[in-house]
Amino acid sequence: MSFDFNDPESIRNQQKTGVLVALFGSIPLSIGKKLRQSFYPLIFGSIGTNVNIESGVQLVCAQAIELGHSASICSSTRLNCWGSGSKLIIRDRTRLDQGIHIQALGGTIDIGEGTYMGPYICMAGPGNIIIGKDCMIASSSGIYANNHVFDDPTRPINQQGLTHKGIVIEDDCWLGSGVRVLDGVIIGRGSVIGAGAVVTKKIPPYSVAVGVPAKVVSKRGAVTNSQL
Repeated sequence: MSFDFNDPESIRNQQKTGVLVALFGSIPLSIGKKLRQSFYPLIFGSIGTNVNIESGVQLVCAQAIELGHSASICSSTRLNCWGSGSKLIIRDRTRLDQGIHIQALGGTIDIGEGTYMGPYICMAGPGNIIIGKDCMIASSSGIYANNHVFDDPTRPINQQGLTHKGIVIEDDCWLGSGVRVLDGVIIGRGSVIGAGAVVTKKIPPYSVAVGVPAKVVSKRGAVTNSQL
């Protein structure tokens, strides 16, 4: 269920989310974990078994969030599905490390099974963001499915709207620390993106890409770790 600004039920669900998070979201240790496991199924769109949500996790419009079995969300993470049409899917065995900030902004963000998201990653729609299975995305990376319109120099950029095409990161990809993935990009299956790279265009499957902007330097199997 996405959030609808004109729907009284959506507003009530968000109010319930705020109350439950305020009551149980900051309680540490095993007692806090047990309380969250008991009460959080009341606010999520769906939630699997053996889900671990640590203290200090912030939730906005949790009714638009689906958590798979054995998903794990670490402390100080913020999941924001505010806005009509927003949806966040965190599939089985996915782990979100601490301090991650995800904003759907009216789009769908889908994180595949067994994927690991490192600390302090930022992701934002409203373009759809699809991340495949068994990916590893290292700390402080950014994935942004939007661009600001800035054609008119007589108007503030923040009043000219956004464009959005969406982002796809296919299965079994590894993105190093501090990678930036920009709107419209597809990163092919099994690819490796070196630390600090800025990905501005499509990366073919099983590629190794580095630099600003990211360029393919080799295929998997023909590179040593010292080149990343």
